[in-house]
Amino acid sequence: MGDMKRLPESELEIMQIVWRSTPPVSRAVVESELKESHQLAPTTILTLLTRLCDKNFLAIEKKGRTNYYIPLITEREYLASESRNLLDRLYGGSLTTLATALCDSGISKEELKKLHDLLERGEL
Repeated sequence: MGDMKRLPESELEIMQIVWRSTPPVSRAVVESELKESHQLAPTTILTLLTRLCDKNFLAIEKKGRTNYYIPLITEREYLASESRNLLDRLYGGSLTTLATALCDSGISKEELKKLHDLLERGEL
């Protein structure tokens, strides 16, 4: 997981649609979801889906003349990798520095308590 590529915003948006949907997901589903936020040309969407396949984030399953896409990386795996990269990049790998920054950011006592509880239960 350490060598997982960081996705550009446009590709991440496609993956978020795929993660929210029940696989396999057709390009038509991706297109209709994207209409909510912004219009992208069908060729652009196809290019982004192809890139995600090349990066091993998605697999293609052909049914007749339609391509369906299946996630190969879970959202949780991606977020874990991104979090580790963020921790290393911004906080020098130090959880203490991250915790201090969270406290300085005005995080609420309730949020800190939730984080503490998750750590206590070993769920993080």
